[in-house]
Amino acid sequence: MLKKIPAALVRPGMFIQKFEGPWLAHPFWRRSFLLQEPEDVEKILESRVHELWIDTEKGIDLIEAQCSDSTNEANPAVTPPPEARIPEPVPTADDAVPSARVDLATEMGRARKLYEESKSKMRAMFAEARLGRAIDPEVTRTLVDDIAGSIQRNPCALISVSRLKTSDEYTYMHSVAVCALMIALGRQLGLSGEEIRAAGTAGLLHDLGKARIPSDILNKPGKLTEQEFEVIKSHPRHGWDMLRQVRGIDDISLDVCLHHHEKMDGSGYPDGLSGEAISLYARMGAVCDIYDAVTSNRPYKKGWDPAESLRNMARWSGSHLDPRIFGAFVKSVGIYPVGSLVRLESGLLGVVIDQGIASLLTPRVRSFFCARSRAYVEPALVDLARADCKDRIVGPENPSEWGIADVDAYWQ
Repeated sequence: MLKKIPAALVRPGMFIQKFEGPWLAHPFWRRSFLLQEPEDVEKILESRVHELWIDTEKGIDLIEAQCSDSTNEANPAVTPPPEARIPEPVPTADDAVPSARVDLATEMGRARKLYEESKSKMRAMFAEARLGRAIDPEVTRTLVDDIAGSIQRNPCALISVSRLKTSDEYTYMHSVAVCALMIALGRQLGLSGEEIRAAGTAGLLHDLGKARIPSDILNKPGKLTEQEFEVIKSHPRHGWDMLRQVRGIDDISLDVCLHHHEKMDGSGYPDGLSGEAISLYARMGAVCDIYDAVTSNRPYKKGWDPAESLRNMARWSGSHLDPRIFGAFVKSVGIYPVGSLVRLESGLLGVVIDQGIASLLTPRVRSFFCARSRAYVEPALVDLARADCKDRIVGPENPSEWGIADVDAYWQ
């Protein structure tokens, strides 16, 4: 069976049937071959190829989980967003906040402190919005700069800490997580420092309209009725109306607030925009919003494993999500994001605790479970980037299938 996938999700063992795009966009003289060497995966990740076709009968397939998407209603277009060019993904643009990269363990303490500080600020911001009062742009600017600084020191720390928010914190801490993801994605796309700050501000404010949604609907533990879902769908317009009243809020924040639920095929809301009619920043917002939503614990569901989330989101690439932006997003968080459960060739299961600097395929992993005996073992650090390391990742695993409920305890 032939299947089109984002190039960022290729794995050794897949059979490449065809690359999308011109022949010179990739470094291989063959069009169809079995992908075996990690070096060849790196060549694809570094090329200008954004999508490719795999043959699942001749090689391995993406492991896909069933998922549901209730946001498939579309409304007539009302306000088209500004057009924007999508730049080619390039090495990160470090002009936002000058800072040297540090390892995850070093940044984690600062990230936790920033998380707690941002929690009180966002709770206050949403409380003011519920009362109909304007937000303070200076608080927003300071918070975005602090988040950008953490992302530059280590992109994984704050993003990973934010994923652990409790379900009752979700509404306002989701905005902090999306801000961090937007900044990391903007750096991967090669945006300027000014553009990265604008993207981060848009992420921080994108869900402000939820302050106008009744809490019994917003936090309902069961499935929403049709009428309740219509109420939920009003939050982008509410947020846009509120932000229009704030002096100093730019058009990018207004656009992302209004259009982060639009889809490439036109089935999103509130304006039913499609394709190029959706701005670059709104397309970025859609990817970041969905990733944090599906990896977070909510009143009605437990969050997905990070790597599992990327596999599921790959199914929506093209119809709902822009494939090029999704590919850049995968590179920004890692093929196996921090907190992902993976199986090693040695038969051990472990959790990704930090990304490798040189390659997305060689993160640092803490092994703690033996797949053969289905038993916990003494935790050990496996640095897949070391030249003397003979192990490698075979693929992601679903913690629930192994009865593992404490994955997060091994990477924090």
